[in-house]
Amino acid sequence: MPLPIVHHTDYDARFPASHRFPMGKYRQLMLALQARGLTDGGALHVPEPAAPERLRLVHDAAYVEQVLAQTVPVAVEREIGFPVNALVARRARLAVAGTVLAARLALAGGLACNTAGGSHHARRAQGAGFCTFNDVAVAAAVLLGEGVAPILVVDLDVHQGDGTAEIFAGEPRVFTFSMHAARNYPVRKVPSDLDVALPDGTGDAAYLRRLEAALAFLDRTQAPRLVFYNAGVDPHADDRLGRLALSDAGLKARDAMVIGHFRDRGIPLCGVIGGGYAHDVAALAARHAILFETAARFA
Repeated sequence: MPLPIVHHTDYDARFPASHRFPMGKYRQLMLALQARGLTDGGALHVPEPAAPERLRLVHDAAYVEQVLAQTVPVAVEREIGFPVNALVARRARLAVAGTVLAARLALAGGLACNTAGGSHHARRAQGAGFCTFNDVAVAAAVLLGEGVAPILVVDLDVHQGDGTAEIFAGEPRVFTFSMHAARNYPVRKVPSDLDVALPDGTGDAAYLRRLEAALAFLDRTQAPRLVFYNAGVDPHADDRLGRLALSDAGLKARDAMVIGHFRDRGIPLCGVIGGGYAHDVAALAARHAILFETAARFA
């Protein structure tokens, strides 16, 4: 069976190429997946924008309304990193819906991936760090409401998953794990249930050893019904906003380690792409495509 892939053309909110956030990577990622034959055979699934009531499961109603009406205060837009216009608001709702859909597909078939998602800096009260709504948090809350528990979040973006940690603080049905660069954004970390903070320059071998140990700990302490995997590629040595030193081979080994770990145990996994920042957007998209290539081997 082909790997279920969730995608929408409006994941790209059409920023200028000079913008600090490489919005064009979503279009380039789809081109990369098509070139690799990963979109053939009915693999693609298209979401509809998330309804406001779903967004309000984890975000304050006032903030949800500001995004939908494009009236987000300028100070909050500065924290997010871009103005919240109609395209951005639509993109944020679609990315949330895409992760919800991918999670449902994973529950049905064991594994699915969204070509967006991983907006882990969005907190209850507002967005931050290029994140408008927290798609994984919304998807987890939706499924918790349907009796899917416990849920595990494995966040391997180079930046700590502070928004997800804040949203689920005190929620025993969701376990949050973040492995990230210790000295990177955000300056003020919000404690996850498990945080592994890595020194600058950590390369493949040291990274994979720490990840293997963390997965062994999770194996001993957690029995999730669903895993959300944030496969950010910003730990790569060439990433503009990372401080780690993974190679392409390291990213491939990381994704295989995580996906294989949970597939071997029969635990459904929903992958999202997380962060990745480079001037060469085609090369960046190829790094993001590693998640899908790897997941397809286990589908």
